[in-house]
Amino acid sequence: MKIMVAIKRVVDYAVKIRIKSDKTGVETSNVKMSMNPFCEIALEEALKIKESKLASEVIAVSIGPAQCVDTLRTGLAMGADRAIHVDAPATLFPLSIAKILKALVDVEKPELLILGKQAIDDDCNQTGQMVAGLLNWPQGTFASKVVLDKEKNVATVDREVDGGLETLCLDLPAVITTDLRLNQPRYATLPNIMKAKSKPIKKMTPEELKVEMRSDMEILHVKEPQKRKAGVILSSVDELIDKLKNEAHVI
Repeated sequence: MKIMVAIKRVVDYAVKIRIKSDKTGVETSNVKMSMNPFCEIALEEALKIKESKLASEVIAVSIGPAQCVDTLRTGLAMGADRAIHVDAPATLFPLSIAKILKALVDVEKPELLILGKQAIDDDCNQTGQMVAGLLNWPQGTFASKVVLDKEKNVATVDREVDGGLETLCLDLPAVITTDLRLNQPRYATLPNIMKAKSKPIKKMTPEELKVEMRSDMEILHVKEPQKRKAGVILSSVDELIDKLKNEAHVI
């Protein structure tokens, strides 16, 4: 069985986000970038499935500018067998990504497509659901546990919902998006980092995949959230009620 994993290059989670001076987006120049944490979880799950002898190959895929190759090298160092880089503009919306992933699935024919449930830069949480719709594949989103049955050709997915856990049984091929509690991603060791330099990264373009890069969305303005005022310590319940009523206007 072949598993494809989509990974995204994002601003590192520890970096303080800054807005561009022209208010068109987030500043990414001279900023530390890394693999999206949810994508790391997706890749780790694919590698665990391969290590359990239930898959023969793990393919890492990234869509974006040339710098995405560095993120793919990280994925290869973690254990992916090969990688595909689709050279595309830096700003892409979920539907465009889903169309490219669908085209890649048509080429590579994996039985399982695993993605992070969302990226920490835009928090869209849409790509997995969209690509499942385009492929007409069953989907298990927000997965906290994944169990494959190769004989029955199904995947059992525990997914986190507001009321607790929901268990789904998906016929393969299927799309799975990963949540935080699914696993703990491994660190790439130095020997594997060296080995990753010789692993193949295939370069493709949307044109080769016959995907039209068009979006119905346009970013008009980006601004920072309003800064919160400093809190105050009140001396009585009456004073609290007075402030909630006359200053905050919530009662």
